[in-house]
Amino acid sequence: MANWSDPRSSTARFGAAQAGTRDAAYDAGLRSYMLSVYNYMTSGVLLTGIVALGFALSGYAAAVFQTPLRWVIVLAPLAFVFAMSFGQNRFSSGQLRAMFWGFAVAMGLSLSTIFLVYSPVAIAQAFFATAAGFAALSLYGYTTKRDLSAFGTFLIIGLVGLIVASLINMFVNSGPLGLLISLVGVLLFAGLTAYDTQRTKSMYFQVAGHGELVSKAVVLAALTLYLDFINMFLFILRLFGSGRD
Repeated sequence: MANWSDPRSSTARFGAAQAGTRDAAYDAGLRSYMLSVYNYMTSGVLLTGIVALGFALSGYAAAVFQTPLRWVIVLAPLAFVFAMSFGQNRFSSGQLRAMFWGFAVAMGLSLSTIFLVYSPVAIAQAFFATAAGFAALSLYGYTTKRDLSAFGTFLIIGLVGLIVASLINMFVNSGPLGLLISLVGVLLFAGLTAYDTQRTKSMYFQVAGHGELVSKAVVLAALTLYLDFINMFLFILRLFGSGRD
């Protein structure tokens, strides 16, 4: 016969309820955190696309990229990435957000030339293919129980090799090497999408409960996933895209 007056029974039930409440609160916080990351990332991609299309249609892109000013436009996004990555401890979350939007605009200016090189149909096809692949890979990274850390190390090494190969191909201008670089680039950033999603999820364990740190983590994670998306899109476009008639 159960002893309903036994305080140990009440304590156990109360402890389980507290644990359940904490788990529910944590899950809600994680969902809110991931949703914020994806909202920033998606908004950044859309802003980049709008700026790129507008700059190309205005005629300024074709003119500016014939002048030395093109190097400022090309290198500006890289400057934003380095500033945000290495200065994250010095900047407030508000400053990081402002830099993220500035980066998205700078990327739009830099990528405007794709509208001068590729057909609108090719760009649209590459974009939707990237969006579908990114969604599937990000979902895998979020739900998988497998630790992708070792896989991530391999991908980072591969990324360094890809950058070196791309620099070499700038001088030799080899068609077959360029095709291989594009294929490897798609595979690398596909893997990085899953890895970075899992890393973004894991980051919440470290910053949960610290408002300012959570805000910073959201922006930096959005930047990382944005870069995965844009790079995968560009490699798919180079691999399958057709030029303007």
